[in-house]
Amino acid sequence: MKNFRKYFLFFIILANICFAQGSSLKIITGTGEKNIATYERKGVLFVSAVQLSDALGGGYFINSETAKVELKFPEYKIKYTGRNQFVIIIPRFEGEKKVFQLPISTLIGEGDVYLPLRYCLSHLEIATSKSITYSKENATLSIGGFAPEQAPITRRSAVNSDFDISGLAISAKANGTLISLKAKKNLGKLHFSIKDNVGYLFLYGLSVDPALASSVKVDGAVKSVRQKKVGANTQVEFPIAGEYKNYEAFQDPQTNDIYITIHSNMATGEDNSYKFDKEKWKFDVIVLDAGHGGKDAGAIGITGAKEKDINLAITLELGKLIESKMDSIKVVYTRDSDKFVELHERGKIANRNKGKLFISIHCNSLGGNKHSTRGFEVYLLRPGRTDEAIEIAQFENSVIKYEENPDIYKTLNDENFILVSMAHSSYMRYSEKFSDYLNTHWDKNVAIPSRGIKQAGFYVLVGASMPGVLVENGFLSNREDEKYLKSKKGQKEIAAAIYKAIEDYRDYYENSFADDTPINVN
Repeated sequence: MKNFRKYFLFFIILANICFAQGSSLKIITGTGEKNIATYERKGVLFVSAVQLSDALGGGYFINSETAKVELKFPEYKIKYTGRNQFVIIIPRFEGEKKVFQLPISTLIGEGDVYLPLRYCLSHLEIATSKSITYSKENATLSIGGFAPEQAPITRRSAVNSDFDISGLAISAKANGTLISLKAKKNLGKLHFSIKDNVGYLFLYGLSVDPALASSVKVDGAVKSVRQKKVGANTQVEFPIAGEYKNYEAFQDPQTNDIYITIHSNMATGEDNSYKFDKEKWKFDVIVLDAGHGGKDAGAIGITGAKEKDINLAITLELGKLIESKMDSIKVVYTRDSDKFVELHERGKIANRNKGKLFISIHCNSLGGNKHSTRGFEVYLLRPGRTDEAIEIAQFENSVIKYEENPDIYKTLNDENFILVSMAHSSYMRYSEKFSDYLNTHWDKNVAIPSRGIKQAGFYVLVGASMPGVLVENGFLSNREDEKYLKSKKGQKEIAAAIYKAIEDYRDYYENSFADDTPINVN
């Protein structure tokens, strides 16, 4: 078994770093200089996590079998996983851990994990509590003094709970039943399954409130809750009434809360579910959604540029590229002129035309004096967890004030958003893949810098039953971004970058059906 693991790791190393040319990065600190190993892939510089931690004066722990590395500094620990985009920063004393997402994945090296340097700088500043400056031209990383303003993690007393798992709640929603549990720990892998109309949640080696099952009020598809102790482990059972279409289990990486959804027939009925039919899944329709329009101008730039006009110009430019270069693909516009289209109608247009990819095109803006903030972002459908993501989603969702019946959105509270976005997980792998391609081509071809791939709760993405993203092309509240966004040159370059991402995505999408099997969402 040891030899097998050794050879398996060797092949993973080859697959990840044999393409790159080895080089080094100079780390300059107050006590001297050190050189660490680097690799370059597709224009992105990756650095050794182990050597970087040592150069920054920290310790480290690495698990080669799971490709997880933990960098240890006096105030914080920071965790990375090979071939993964998530970064976890944990206060060493008291406070709440934070989870961030990199725009591209880390790589696996021999006994090491390689980090995409420029995307990790802000996280490393938090973890080290020092300022870090990277010079690509000189291949140097300069470490400055303390930078408390770079550390947004606020210390607070730890949650006073005697158990790892507590606070079970069950609630019926319009599109299914939501089971939620409070958890103190990240479980790594969540073990939930349904057999013979009974849901089984297995909790290994965790302390569970003994009153968990007896104190909950059942609702929706869940008839009752049973709790069993099996050695040091706990099994929680959920007998289910009637028929259900499917189920999913998800642990929020930031709060650790566990969400289990049991989808009713209405939630995943024939209108929204795709039984596998190769012809039905053929990549033949792209839906382009120009945000805002008509009486809804969207964001207004510093010099007066209107978001609705820029969105439409980029959308039409992108549509022309697709129509001229992809004969087999039909382009559907939710609007192709300066008119107002309600958010829920945009999703209906996409579904009626059997779209295979939904791209909602927008420009960003922040209020107050946040004029220095600039950059491109691509969003997937999940409830926003950062203040900025919530602010942006609130602005984009505020269009409903122009609609005839805004009350139809009232049921989309936080829990319902979790349920809806989890129902979209059957498309999530494809949405994430398109986002990754788009972020890569944006970096190469567009003057506006990328701020990466993010998640937020946008109404417009809820209604489209297909892989989809919302693109924020830049900030109209920033002069540089606004100038570029309203220029013909900028609009053409943005459209070209999105088009190149569509080309890559189409190949990936079609290859995933080469063996005549349906989408695997796991």
